[in-house]
Amino acid sequence: MMKHLQKLGKAMMLPVAALPICGILMGLGYALAPAAMGAAGATEGFAYVLGVFLIKAGAALIDNMAILFAIGVGVGLSKDNDGTGGLAGMISYLMITTLLAPGSVSTIAPGMIASEVNQVAFAKIGGNAFIGILAGIIGGICYNKFKSTKLPDALAFFSGKRSVAIVTALVSIVVSAILLFVWPIIFGALYAIGQGITKLGAVGAGIYAFLNRLLIPTGLHHALNNVFWFDTIGLGDLNAYWNGLVQGDVMNGNTIGWSVGTYMAGFFPCMMFGIPGAALAIIQTAKTNKRKIAMGIVGSAALCAFICGVTEPFEFAFMFLAFPLYVVYALLYGIFAAVTVALGFRAGFCFSAGATDLLFSASLPAAANTWLILPLGIAAFAVFYFVFKFAITKWDLKTPGREDDQEGELKIELANDDYTAMAQIILEGLGGKENVTSIDHCITRLRLEVKDRLLVDEKKIKSSGASGVIRPGKTAVQVVIGPKVQFVYEEFKKIAE
Repeated sequence: MMKHLQKLGKAMMLPVAALPICGILMGLGYALAPAAMGAAGATEGFAYVLGVFLIKAGAALIDNMAILFAIGVGVGLSKDNDGTGGLAGMISYLMITTLLAPGSVSTIAPGMIASEVNQVAFAKIGGNAFIGILAGIIGGICYNKFKSTKLPDALAFFSGKRSVAIVTALVSIVVSAILLFVWPIIFGALYAIGQGITKLGAVGAGIYAFLNRLLIPTGLHHALNNVFWFDTIGLGDLNAYWNGLVQGDVMNGNTIGWSVGTYMAGFFPCMMFGIPGAALAIIQTAKTNKRKIAMGIVGSAALCAFICGVTEPFEFAFMFLAFPLYVVYALLYGIFAAVTVALGFRAGFCFSAGATDLLFSASLPAAANTWLILPLGIAAFAVFYFVFKFAITKWDLKTPGREDDQEGELKIELANDDYTAMAQIILEGLGGKENVTSIDHCITRLRLEVKDRLLVDEKKIKSSGASGVIRPGKTAVQVVIGPKVQFVYEEFKKIAE
């Protein structure tokens, strides 16, 4: 299971790399045009126009993150990173989001959208990151399974890669039919849990923050958000905050019975300071030769989180590579949210819990003890840093920059450059192409999956000139080649497929 999650995490790096700059652009845009997020400020002039321009530029990708995941994951999971996998992912995404859009569901199965909760559930299908990732997985798998399909002569045009789109569409129809029944059940259950949490005060705020982060990969956090942030069940913490209301005021005919800002305040120390602390831990625990790569991935993501509270570039960078760490990450959110609310810090956000929102929301009536962001932030930075550093090193988690490649392997030199002969010997040592089920490579190693581990002849493989053979799992085989692994991989793929 972990192997597949790590493979998915690797595939996620392609779309994730495009996100940090978008968050930074949006943060700068909101700083120049606070009125664009509902705060007080000018609605004309050069600064406002430039701010809106930057916001829209950043939102172009942030708002379409699901599409990026559908295409990027589809390409990343394809055995040869073929663009057809990305096209298949996009086909799957369009199929699922169209079939499960509220308008389609109301026609196909009117009873499924009768309740207000189910209406919200299906409304959250479009643009959902989980649906994008799911579509990308479907596209990648369909490509790998059917890219070499041979059809009768009469249908020869649709053979090979052209068959992938057809199969993907059919599979996506089946998946959509399953989600039609499963999605509202899960969404509704989380919605009901949210209603119960509202009675628990600061502890409830912590539980909500924990579940909010934990559910990010699935997109089901929207079910909870609709309970706490918007006036779906008469709560509406975000609505009340930005309408300038406080506890005891009346909103939509109901007296506000909670401390306004309770379900937003706890995110500020985590996003503004906790994530930079965690990012520093990831950078410091990365391998020396990969530290710059890790810095590029999580460093920019941390800046993005601090400025405008866009956390997805950071979260998706490691949630599938090291899911146990992501659970710890969500737990830290829960702890800090409970502490923050208990101490009386109150703040709200229109976009997300970054410095920009904190600055412009601090003047509203519900804001309280905003100065606490400094001690809370210092504490969050330290706790996130030390917990992440301990967990990564203790559990040897494969966060960015900690892939299995050993530094010494980068210095390996092959005896000759006959990559074809080398690939042929390795294939024979693996039991032939019939025994090889998966082919991939990293910086220094061929990463393979075999059907029968007993057919693997390590001595034969090493006779090719390979420096070593590592067997991390029952069917997993890694052949240590060195920095020229790509050339061996390309020849291996030609003769093995």
